[in-house]
Amino acid sequence: MTTIKLHNTRTRTKEDFVPISADNVRMYVCGPTVYDRAHLGNARPVVVFDVLYRLLRHTYGADHVTYVRNFTDVDDKINATALARQQAGAEGTLEQLVQERSNETIGWYLHDMGALGALEPNEMPRATQYIAQMIAMIEALIAKGHAYAAEGHVLFAVDSWKEHYGELSGRSVDDMIAGARVEVAPYKKNPMDFVLWKPSTDELPGWDSPWGRGRPGWHIECSAMSYELLGESFDIHGGGNDLMFPHHENEIAQSKCAHPHGEFAKVWLHNEMLQVEGKKMSKSLGNFFTVHDLLEQGVPGEVIRFVFLQTHYRKPMDWTEKKAREAEATLRKWRAQTAGFEPAANAAPAVIAALSDDLNTAGALAELYRLAADGNAAGLLASAQLLGLLIPEMGEWADTTSADLSLHADRLADARAIAMQSKDFSEVDRLKAAYLAAGLEVRMSKDGVELVPGAGFDAAKLEEV
Repeated sequence: MTTIKLHNTRTRTKEDFVPISADNVRMYVCGPTVYDRAHLGNARPVVVFDVLYRLLRHTYGADHVTYVRNFTDVDDKINATALARQQAGAEGTLEQLVQERSNETIGWYLHDMGALGALEPNEMPRATQYIAQMIAMIEALIAKGHAYAAEGHVLFAVDSWKEHYGELSGRSVDDMIAGARVEVAPYKKNPMDFVLWKPSTDELPGWDSPWGRGRPGWHIECSAMSYELLGESFDIHGGGNDLMFPHHENEIAQSKCAHPHGEFAKVWLHNEMLQVEGKKMSKSLGNFFTVHDLLEQGVPGEVIRFVFLQTHYRKPMDWTEKKAREAEATLRKWRAQTAGFEPAANAAPAVIAALSDDLNTAGALAELYRLAADGNAAGLLASAQLLGLLIPEMGEWADTTSADLSLHADRLADARAIAMQSKDFSEVDRLKAAYLAAGLEVRMSKDGVELVPGAGFDAAKLEEV
């Protein structure tokens, strides 16, 4: 069996991955807060952990991997959108409108991530489905002296876990207090104490609890859902490195205090953030866009995925239009090369080795280029599909069957031959311009003319030539 090595954030080393049980390899990844469409940065962890999910399924068997990714559907931004709809005249209670907004946004998310070739996890729990389990965990934390109730709130007492709090992110509690922007509230015993439960108004979504009508804090959600679905110890916990502190740090504290005999997550994986054209993505810079925006602009989901895979998950990823154009051209060539072939029985060993080395997707892509250069279409297809590329149902965008490019190449070659005699290259220039406008790369040499579909190829434009 292939040995997978993963960089464990907790130990800060690359380790051999040894599951608790090879019959049920368990992974939990923090999912989205469903208040709006997923922006491009939200998609990066989806693709990263989808590749890991595929690798684990390949290594241990699809029936022996359990992947959980949650939806946070309790949030002030969701409430605000629902309230705005109600004020605009939408029918239904505010609670109904909140649920309607959550359902709508979850549908968008699954569609957009599916367009990127992401497999759906085995379990996709919603926070609102696990309120009772959260309340039970909070009660256990109070009983063990790790939490306290105050003015309708329940807070985790960081001092009760001070010896270990900060081990994941490598910070001491004192340093965190000095440098953190924490909510200052009179009911807190320590500025670092974080909310497990908070009051809710009669209008906003809320649930009855021993501490009054309220709703859970953000951090307790993942602890309760992972425990219910994966147990007190599981193999891998993942997410963006922006979640390392405070979210993941708080998850560890409350989970290990509530279930002291469990290990919670053995391995922690964190992906780096995304940039756009070398700059942090932000609305103020005008470079903020969603996955849906790109799909609507005609950028195929497979192209987005390819660009993501070019950068190791632990390095910042830079999205550029140039990378997207090059990725589209490469995928077109590979799809044309593998058309009519069945994938090999297994991905190439070098591709599996690259992925098993801490998800070295850039190295895996380099092996795909070698397979393509060697003319190994079946191996290229099997290896690409392990990465979630060249999947049949994702290939409509690259369909060039409606255009016979050989006829157009012959036409340009004939025009060039005539021009060489007449010294009038106007027809050659006209054809080249038309083919370039249709998204074709024009390659002319002494051996002849070759037309290669490039970024944005539109076969319909050839009808005008």
